[in-house]
Amino acid sequence: MSKILVIDDDSSICETLELYLTEEGYKVQTALTGTDGLNRFVETSPDVVILDIRLPDIDGFTVLEDLREENENVKVIMITAHHDMESTIEAMKGGAFDYIHKPVDVDELDIAIKKAINTINMERKINGLLMEPSRDFKFGDIIGTGPKMSEIFKTIGVVSQSKTTVLIQGESGTGKELIAKVIHNNTSRSEPYIAVNCSAIVETLLESELFGHEKGSFTGAITRKLGKFELARYGTVFLDEISEMSFNLQAKLLRVLQEMEFERVGGKDKVRVNGRIIAATNKDLRTLVKEGKFRDDLYYRLNIVSIDIPPLRNRMEDLEPLIGYLLTKINRDLHKRIVGVSDEMMDIFRQYSWPGNIRELENLLVRAAVVAKGQILAKEDFPVLFESVDYKKMETEREEETKSIAGEFLTLDEIEERHIRKVIRDTDKNKGEICDILGISRPTFERKLEKYGITFERE
Repeated sequence: MSKILVIDDDSSICETLELYLTEEGYKVQTALTGTDGLNRFVETSPDVVILDIRLPDIDGFTVLEDLREENENVKVIMITAHHDMESTIEAMKGGAFDYIHKPVDVDELDIAIKKAINTINMERKINGLLMEPSRDFKFGDIIGTGPKMSEIFKTIGVVSQSKTTVLIQGESGTGKELIAKVIHNNTSRSEPYIAVNCSAIVETLLESELFGHEKGSFTGAITRKLGKFELARYGTVFLDEISEMSFNLQAKLLRVLQEMEFERVGGKDKVRVNGRIIAATNKDLRTLVKEGKFRDDLYYRLNIVSIDIPPLRNRMEDLEPLIGYLLTKINRDLHKRIVGVSDEMMDIFRQYSWPGNIRELENLLVRAAVVAKGQILAKEDFPVLFESVDYKKMETEREEETKSIAGEFLTLDEIEERHIRKVIRDTDKNKGEICDILGISRPTFERKLEKYGITFERE
């Protein structure tokens, strides 16, 4: 039986709440002053405290502070007759679990109490232990336990022994720059790491950023400027979103990769490139080459060693360790004590398609941690997810699928067709890679596409 302490100077409110909550199955105690309430709290250790802001002896905010000093995990629901913004903000900043206005709506209070007790029960499951990163991960590590990530780790180990050009491909939010930094740190940590976003700088400025310029080479060039390739020395230049680079700059970059030298804008002297170039893109460069949107000769120069990062939806085995790692980072940055995610949310996370990948996961966890009222992140802490277009689309697809199979069994052909369509829809792979996922040969895959009338454009 959960215990509740009501601290309010209005005896009629105390009596009403004691009667109602006792009928609801709670063990209830009341106090008419802040001092009496604090004493009863120490004596009985209630699960939930219902606390009035205006008390005759001690201010309610002071009582809240003292309660949390006694037990930082106490769930305090504050009630007040004053509807001012400042009090609400101060109560939530002080660590109140919820804030309810008088006259108290018992339905609203009942919901708040149940949420508080549910949070307490989840926290008790983990015995009050804070989640630590699995296997002593350090901040900046790449989290991955599956075979695909294992192969990436092996590739990083191999390329770190030299300064070979590396091409990293993967959807937005999969951690392309993190992999670039790990390669750099394992090769030449003491040398500079310089990142350039090719899509964020206009062509004329990007050329100067990469190669530098001589004094007087264009209007505004009042001094010589060294470019990123020169500043990197023996370190790394990371070219993010390489697919957005213009054809003119692609040609100049190709020469850099071929000759390992360049000229500053407006200059004649040759400048030697001594560092490593790592390029990244969230697009399929092979497709862009076929479409005439990217130089094929540059593609082959960049693609000496290629790392393809799988999207989060294709590496669900890493979801839990990723959440543990990110929550530890969030706790450090926000001075929080978030322990984990509820079982209900983990089930939702496993079914979600994660279009924004790890970046989306981290953003959701940060928002949830900021508004969370307990140590366990529950469904109500993720309103942004449930309001998103992608989640609503997922729910609609699930409902339609459920309706289509309600009351009847699917044939093997129907199951196979749905699975093939799902793999094509949820991955950005070419035919050969999808054949590997499905475990079938290319001719078999072609026959099944024809059989089920599936259009597939990617090569």
